[in-house]
Amino acid sequence: MTSGRLIAVVGPSGVGKDSVMSALVDLKPGLTIVRRVITRKPGLGGEDYDAVDDAEFSSRAESGAFCLHWQAHGLWYGIPVAVQPLVAAGKDMLVNLSRAVLGEAQRVFPTLTVLHLTAKPETLAERLQGRGREDLETIRRRLDRAELALPAGVPALKISNDGPLNETVEAAMAALYPARV
Repeated sequence: MTSGRLIAVVGPSGVGKDSVMSALVDLKPGLTIVRRVITRKPGLGGEDYDAVDDAEFSSRAESGAFCLHWQAHGLWYGIPVAVQPLVAAGKDMLVNLSRAVLGEAQRVFPTLTVLHLTAKPETLAERLQGRGREDLETIRRRLDRAELALPAGVPALKISNDGPLNETVEAAMAALYPARV
């Protein structure tokens, strides 16, 4: 059986990664979303995640429970090690990753595919304010990081998410699963 792909969906906060990922899963049978472990309070909306405190996260990281983990925006994020055998067995899996961890992700997942979502600053600001998870200072800091470049040597499929969600999803689907002639 051929190896699957970890499809890293990256882009600035507010670009719509979770919405695009959910819509892709609805369109592509067998495609699933990796459930991240995050040191964030439970029930804050957006993605489904496993909420843990810093001590629990540290304990899991030290015990090898994550194949990838990183810190961003004052939180820790982890990808469970159980994802590796699923991808190796041929499963395509979507994951919301930090652009800063892509180099490591390439080493861990040789078949890594990067879907880089972009949007205009005003679109990002509106979305961040609308989700109600952050105060204005936190939103400002997130917007300051919006133009963070991808690491050198990391190829990506770049898709704009400024327009209607269905157009973004159609473009992402075409890029990820091009028609074979």
